[in-house]
Amino acid sequence: MTANLILLRHGQSTWNLQNRFTGWYDSPLSPQGREEAVAAGRALAAAGIHPDVAHTSLQTRAIDTCTLALAEVGCGGIPVRRHWRLNERHYGDLTGLDKAETAARHGAEQVRLWRRSFATAPPPIRPDNPWNPVSDPRYADLAAGEMPRCESLADVLARLLPYWEGPLGADLRAYRRVLVAAHGNSLRALVKHLENVPDAGIAGVEIPTGVPIAYEIGPDMRPARRAELTERFVTIR
Repeated sequence: MTANLILLRHGQSTWNLQNRFTGWYDSPLSPQGREEAVAAGRALAAAGIHPDVAHTSLQTRAIDTCTLALAEVGCGGIPVRRHWRLNERHYGDLTGLDKAETAARHGAEQVRLWRRSFATAPPPIRPDNPWNPVSDPRYADLAAGEMPRCESLADVLARLLPYWEGPLGADLRAYRRVLVAAHGNSLRALVKHLENVPDAGIAGVEIPTGVPIAYEIGPDMRPARRAELTERFVTIR
């Protein structure tokens, strides 16, 4: 039996709008981001996809995107599971910095490696960085060594896989339609795993904001088909 896995990157956040490295900082949705989340729900409705269960990160922009999209498709009462393993990539000491200013200081190629490569991590976040999430109560239960100080995309994939193989995989086997509302890099990591994207090829993979990506997942937990949904997209097969 196949299941639908729907990946949804949150809408534009206030720090996206300001062109800042966001990572684990809890930046809320901008007005445009809220509109994108509503449009994502309309796209799901147009495709006839009504999720049975949803998963989000612990970050408000993903949670609110999930809530707004589900309300639009009439599924506001379904179970919603939240976990830090779906969080955005931790941008370390880049957190809070303007991306253009950072490129001017460190060079465009270095910033490209930090942002798009598979294995290059940014500098670890300093204890005195005002955006350091180490004291955030949402992460108080993380085991020793689980709280990152920075992450490459490879690190994101490594912390995401136990969730894919555990709670998320279990729901894909138990339900027909599973929505994951998360972030550009946590979803890039999952797409890399699903589609066997080579390490060198992941730099070219972009997850659009507010556009649901629907996969058909077979019993072997591999994708059989992928489609990007818009309000004009009516069916998925």
